[in-house]
Amino acid sequence: MDSARTATASRTPLRALATEAVHAGRDDLARQGLHAPPIDLSTTYPSYDSRGEAARIDAFAATGAEPEGPPVYGRLGNPTVARFETALARLENTEAAVAFASGMAALTAVLLVRASLGLRHVVAVRPLYGCSDHLLTAGLLGTEVTWTDPAGVADALRPDTGLVLVESPANPTLAEIDLRALAHSCGSVPLLADNTFATPVLQRPAEQGARLVLHSATKYLGGHGDVMAGVVACDEEFAGRLRQVRFATGGVLHPLAGYLLLRGLSTLPVRVRAASATAVDLARRLAADPRTTRVHYPRIGGAMIAFEVDGDPHEVIDQVRLITPAVSLGSVDTLIQHPASISHRIVDADDRRGAGVSDRLLRLSVGLEDVEDLWADLDAALRRASVATAPRSV
Repeated sequence: MDSARTATASRTPLRALATEAVHAGRDDLARQGLHAPPIDLSTTYPSYDSRGEAARIDAFAATGAEPEGPPVYGRLGNPTVARFETALARLENTEAAVAFASGMAALTAVLLVRASLGLRHVVAVRPLYGCSDHLLTAGLLGTEVTWTDPAGVADALRPDTGLVLVESPANPTLAEIDLRALAHSCGSVPLLADNTFATPVLQRPAEQGARLVLHSATKYLGGHGDVMAGVVACDEEFAGRLRQVRFATGGVLHPLAGYLLLRGLSTLPVRVRAASATAVDLARRLAADPRTTRVHYPRIGGAMIAFEVDGDPHEVIDQVRLITPAVSLGSVDTLIQHPASISHRIVDADDRRGAGVSDRLLRLSVGLEDVEDLWADLDAALRRASVATAPRSV
């Protein structure tokens, strides 16, 4: 577990993003006579040195730093997962990263770290992913949330504020926030930026002042719709606390998922840039189409589009044939969903609409298909939906 991290940590200059995506977390493989990273499925690791194990566990309990020497137990850490964490930290240009079983497990761990210090108040900006919104609003972890716009963050801070939480571009409206200005407004309170939509290919929030960078790794980092995971990129001090929470609560990432994520990172820049080029084209066509009333596409770019239709959005979902009508995003195939019915259904309707998530909004995650095939499917779905919702003459 330590060799991959040591090899990475010993280099100070960052390589180009495309190079890091391919090589980070794998730098020690060739010297071991390996090409593909091994998958370590062990849940426990034998040791005849119980005194040494006790000392390493005591050290972990004190700081959350990864134990020196061989692994101890799968809930404490896993060599395959560690490679992914190393690679993601390199891509986000942070000291460390800590992986979890899902994006929501990752966010939960962050909130628990701050709550353990008596800092239970969170300042947040809508829209967020629907389940993130619900976790804060429902107070399921004993937290209290103040919702505000970016300009109101500084005034919303209290002595017990432990976190400022934003998502930019936001899910699902793709609204963007000036992260550097917001980080300044936060003062000493950590800013957590959900970077799921942008990925480190388009922005690195830590370089703009965010202390914590959250990913639903299920999305673009994995990239193929076959792995569920979350990860927080941060400084080593915060990472230590996250590891302690992960150990205590058990939200660990399976080694096979860690392997798939590491493999997904190797093509991340290529996938994001290719899908983004297609998304720009589709956004332009949708904006010129009279069957849409509004199209949202972020200035930063990316492969996500949100658009509002003139007719019934449910009919559009029903009429696609090539595009997959499914929740989630960031896969190699194009997905479409109705946020008000699925991803943001759990958010109060007034809050949802107030954040710009209208009942006619559709969210499109553009994949790697040919742009003409995608447009043909969208065009046909919009046409059939228009016919289905057109008033009938009597």
